[in-house]
Amino acid sequence: MRITILTLFPGYFASPLTESLLGRAIASGLVAVEVRDLRDFARDRHRKADDEPYGGGPGMVMLAPVVADAIEACRGEPPARRVLLTPDGARLDQSAVERLAAHERLLLVCGRYEGIDERVRELGLFDEEVSIGDFVLSGGEAAALVLVEALSRRVPGVVGRAESVERESFVRDRLDYPHYTRPREFRGLAVPEVLLSGDHAAIERWRRARALERTRARRPDLLARRPPEDGEADG
Repeated sequence: MRITILTLFPGYFASPLTESLLGRAIASGLVAVEVRDLRDFARDRHRKADDEPYGGGPGMVMLAPVVADAIEACRGEPPARRVLLTPDGARLDQSAVERLAAHERLLLVCGRYEGIDERVRELGLFDEEVSIGDFVLSGGEAAALVLVEALSRRVPGVVGRAESVERESFVRDRLDYPHYTRPREFRGLAVPEVLLSGDHAAIERWRRARALERTRARRPDLLARRPPEDGEADG
């Protein structure tokens, strides 16, 4: 998977792209992430990438020529899926992550300030727009990192055990089950006995029941998306 990020603040990505699973995936070549400075596409010596909005109002608007030139400079083969990170976009969920992960190349464009001149949209330079939630950030950089990390987990070899990815929250439209590790007792709370039993079938039943219990309590909307699996009705 190859991902290019267009941003006004390339330094924002320096540390996250070198840490933990994502950093190792990039270092090993499983994922390639290129960060490009939008100001490199400015047309004046001051590298101006934004200006005051027509019609007045607060804030600044990102310049259409800068963003359009940057997007068009990132053309290649196969063509990248061009994604704008914006609060106006469709809500990101696991199914969207899996769909985007099927693309070999992605171009992520980080909005800033009051947004990007609308004419970039009108020219059809974005294939889709994505939001990570119903709240506003200072820019799309944090959202881009969220998306890159979620995408990287779908690349074979990034997560040590593929089973871990398939069992995660939202993968099967339910939340994850509770997890425990040493010590066996902590401040009067013991690890559930079934997890110490060695009975793998019983452990699997317990985990499925707890996952459903947690989903019903916290995100019942997820259960409405799919038919029940075998053994779910009796929990």
